Amino acid sequence: MNGVVVSSMAALLLLTTSALAQEDAGREEYMVACAGCHGESAKGNGPLAGLLDIQTPDLTSLAAKKDNGEFPFDYALRMIDGRNETRAHGSKMPVWGDRYAASATSERGETADMVARGRILSLIYYLASIQQ
Repeated sequence: MNGVVVSSMAALLLLTTSALAQEDAGREEYMVACAGCHGESAKGNGPLAGLLDIQTPDLTSLAAKKDNGEFPFDYALRMIDGRNETRAHGSKMPVWGDRYAASATSERGETADMVARGRILSLIYYLASIQQ
């Protein structure tokens, strides 16, 4: 019985640590790739926001804009990976081009695509975590 409790506690600790690491990775990705336009607070007030053709969106209210109040995971994914076009950039986002794939390197042999997808997912999970 004690072994089950200890194992369960260890598993919970690992999951919590993993989730926190994922959020930290997502926040770091956000600060590098998004904060310039959307601001450190993700409210749409970054130092480059005034250079865009449209008002920079408040990324903390994406869930509130949906009818069901849920974070629009698929929409965010398509916007970040460039499948959706946005008028502010004049073409597909991200404006940094193939930043995710080009800088994706791995010592474990994953393809650049796998690493890039992981970074994008970390960013999306971070955005989901800051919804108000």
